Amino acid sequence: MDKTALFSLSYGVFLLSAKSGEKANACITNTAMQVAAGPERIAISCINSNLTCEMIKAGGVFNLSILDETCPYEIIEKFGMHSGRDTDKFAGMTLPLDKNGVPYLDNHTCAVLVCRVVESRDLGSHTLFIAEIDDAFKMGDKAPLTYADYHAKVKPKAQKPASDKKIIAWKCKICGYVYDGAELPADFVCPWCGHPADDFEPVYEE
Repeated sequence: MDKTALFSLSYGVFLLSAKSGEKANACITNTAMQVAAGPERIAISCINSNLTCEMIKAGGVFNLSILDETCPYEIIEKFGMHSGRDTDKFAGMTLPLDKNGVPYLDNHTCAVLVCRVVESRDLGSHTLFIAEIDDAFKMGDKAPLTYADYHAKVKPKAQKPASDKKIIAWKCKICGYVYDGAELPADFVCPWCGHPADDFEPVYEE
């Protein structure tokens, strides 16, 4: 099966925020869609190993900031390429809170959806959450950022590693999966999170 065929599906790019106790966290996701109306419900999918996923399971609430076409790579990198277990992703930022006390992004954002989980299902690598929208508001008139535009216009082009050390493996910057071998196939897709080869970074010999 050619898993790269799945890249032809159309996606948006979103900041998914959650809170458990006094700690808040957020991650970047491209999996969210409306699945019902009256009441309005959406479905999101989150990587099980992500701290954000654990917080949604524990707290039962989240919000979704729908990123717009002006969103810079720095926001994607800050929230999508680091683990909330190692760093406070909201450090240095003063963001508004939704009705549940969860922070949301107030710039580079089309709209915000404030959600309450009503059902979930473990899919192995991810958990699918079905949530009812408790509040929603527009943040601007810019067009939403699509996953295709992110790859074509926002994401920096891969640079050849500048190191004399031997590459022994490749690590997914999204979920941490490690591919053993010096050469990563150009059409490789991460078996854990489904991201393509250009979301991998080289691992060098010691």
